[in-house]
Amino acid sequence: MKYFLFLVFAITIYSTGVSQNKKTYQIKRANTAPKIDGVLNDEVWKHSAEAKDFTQFKPEMGVKDTIGSKTIVKIAYDDNAIYFGAYLQDDPSKIMRQITPRDLFGQSDVFTIIINPNNDAQNDTMFFIMSSGTQADAISNPNIGEDYDWNAVWESKVKLISDGWIVEAKIPYSALRFSNDNIKTWGIQFQRQFRRHSSEYSWNPINVSKGNIGLYHGELVGLENIEPPTRLSFYPFTSGLISNHDGETVTDFNFGLDIKYGISENFTLDATLVPDFSQAGFDNLELNLGPFEQTFSEQRQFFTEGVDLFNKGNLFFSRRIGSNPTGEATLNEDEEIIDDTNNVKVLNAVKLSGRTKNGLGIGVFNAITKKANATIRDTISGELREQVIEPVANYNILVVDQQFNKNSSISLINTNVTRGGDFKDANVTGLVYNISNKKNTYNIYGEGKMSYLNLVDGNSTGYSSLVKVEKSHGKLRYSFIHSFADTKFDINDLGLLLRNNYNNFAADVTYRIFKPTNNLNRLFIGTYINYKRLASPGVYTGTNFGFDFYARTKNLIDFGVNSKFYVGKQYDYFEPRTEGRFFIYENKTDLGLWVRSNYNKTFALDIRVGGNTFFEKNRNTNELRLLISPRIRLNDKFLIDYTFANNKQFNDRGYATTVNDDIIFGERDRKTLENKVVAFYTFNPFHGLSLTFRNYWSTVTYKNDFFTLGDNGRLNQNSAYKMNDLETNPNINYNTWNFDLNYTWQFAPGSFLTALYRNQLFNYNNASTDTYGASLKTLFNQPIQNIISLRVQYFIDYSSVKNLFKKKNII
Repeated sequence: MKYFLFLVFAITIYSTGVSQNKKTYQIKRANTAPKIDGVLNDEVWKHSAEAKDFTQFKPEMGVKDTIGSKTIVKIAYDDNAIYFGAYLQDDPSKIMRQITPRDLFGQSDVFTIIINPNNDAQNDTMFFIMSSGTQADAISNPNIGEDYDWNAVWESKVKLISDGWIVEAKIPYSALRFSNDNIKTWGIQFQRQFRRHSSEYSWNPINVSKGNIGLYHGELVGLENIEPPTRLSFYPFTSGLISNHDGETVTDFNFGLDIKYGISENFTLDATLVPDFSQAGFDNLELNLGPFEQTFSEQRQFFTEGVDLFNKGNLFFSRRIGSNPTGEATLNEDEEIIDDTNNVKVLNAVKLSGRTKNGLGIGVFNAITKKANATIRDTISGELREQVIEPVANYNILVVDQQFNKNSSISLINTNVTRGGDFKDANVTGLVYNISNKKNTYNIYGEGKMSYLNLVDGNSTGYSSLVKVEKSHGKLRYSFIHSFADTKFDINDLGLLLRNNYNNFAADVTYRIFKPTNNLNRLFIGTYINYKRLASPGVYTGTNFGFDFYARTKNLIDFGVNSKFYVGKQYDYFEPRTEGRFFIYENKTDLGLWVRSNYNKTFALDIRVGGNTFFEKNRNTNELRLLISPRIRLNDKFLIDYTFANNKQFNDRGYATTVNDDIIFGERDRKTLENKVVAFYTFNPFHGLSLTFRNYWSTVTYKNDFFTLGDNGRLNQNSAYKMNDLETNPNINYNTWNFDLNYTWQFAPGSFLTALYRNQLFNYNNASTDTYGASLKTLFNQPIQNIISLRVQYFIDYSSVKNLFKKKNII
């Protein structure tokens, strides 16, 4: 109730509209659609108005464009699409034009079209055309920023001319969501970036010192009597895979279909009827010594594209769908498991999302996973039996999000996981609000969440909340944050929560510039403090504060400093892996410095150095970090980026194992070495090669004398435990190797052929004192997994096919 009253109070104070001067573009209907060829000689362009007089907003606001660098844009429309023609003045010899794969910007000049059909300042669709001809697209709003995992099918063409470059683009209505009013006013904005000096201009002026950029869009008027085609598209695909590992070869051949259907002008249904994730990349595995689970980013396209509504409140972690089984096989005497699974198969998934012209967003997500069994054998009789370790499960999300005042929103989110049989069910509900005042100078953000678990042996209900009050404008900004979660709050059936049981307070102050100085284009300075407690029992756990500095020079060299200080005793209730027990460490300090040279140059370099130490009696723990990443752009088609990272920890202290009731800690040295190569050779904006190689090696070597953790949180250095007293050897040699070679060809709009070769090696043993060479030799003696895959996806637009048949008098 207190959060509801607080929300009503906040809305009452802040619920006033935003008004400002906006440029207006009067669009005209095209009798004949322009040809998308990068030549502005079509009849429609001769009679179209001009959007011009662009203004710089980065690195400095208010600078007008000048002769030789002006931008002039024209727009037209018909019943199928909206069309853009842009003339961008420049010296052709200075235009940067690196060719990159789709959605990668590289070192290229960029022209951006931003469309907001609801004109609500919060839900933008962004289309980027690089001077190289490469396309990128994204959806954007103040809560998620820019989401480049979203993809649309549209056309563009770039042509270099004697005094600049030309852009032509066709954006079909199938790529947009809008209400079908007879007369429409859309939000519209154009941006242009000159890569060589990293300056950005916009058609309607932008004030980056306050508010989100959507507030500064111009308006597109004159759209009348549009009869948009049926928004129905099909993505049939076929894929073949050959995998070989340890002498066993597996082949897989799939046919499948993804569908996008516009239920209305504003709402779209996405469905994958026969999911195929065979080309999802390898995870970047690392050795995890901590008490919390190791997580990886989502790589399956269906679960990354168009999920902005479902990410409200951070209750959705898509890797839960199709992950490890939630149950474990129960073994009788003389039984063993001979076959189980690490992954659960996704049978199908559907998402419906959209937003009305009044700002009401609705999202519904549903996925179903298949039952998984473990095969168990009686070692005496040889008899086999199967046991369910994951039943058929249904994953569901419902989101209702109301936006208002062009800068605020309130959302209700519910996630639900229902499993068959005697398995856990889960339900989580969250209320999220994000409210700014009329002048966009102050913001209040809050979350209230409740989790409910239906367990085999009872039920469990938990709660969590977050409130952030922020000054969100000007050079000097600050915020205050309170976050809380009780011991029963758990969202991990469909979300991600590394830990609960906290009652934390935080504050931060930042300073930034919006006008370049004599030496710097950008400057950011920030400081923060965190005061932490447990929710139950309500005890103090620690305080830390930090300092961040970032700057960019006139020569586009970035550099910065990051520091963090843990003051006094810190009480870690998670490292002991036993409820109610804690481990004390004191006065830890961490410092990092980094520099990045100008990426516009043929050769560029990133360097990061850092480390930490403890100012604690009888402890000599130190860490050193080094990262060097040179990159070479051999030409506008070929880029190589190499990363070398070396991390060394000396005399670190942490959990090793538990023996009877004794919690055993050890003092250990850890070395981590990572080599990574990423390379692109792009023949043209529609097809190219990419290569990724990564070798990660980490060793942990314990000293022979171990500690026991006392009830007071201190380590007993007189412990009698030696290495030989432990059931297992805690020393670790962890080595992984991934190689990924990928060829992609966009042979038609929205249609792709993707061929890849991958291999992977993995080794885990106790030979922690091996050299890198010896460890690599052992790694190469392990069975290698080789994967060859080919996938073809074809885009079929229902309206285009229908019109084609009409022309041939077939229908």
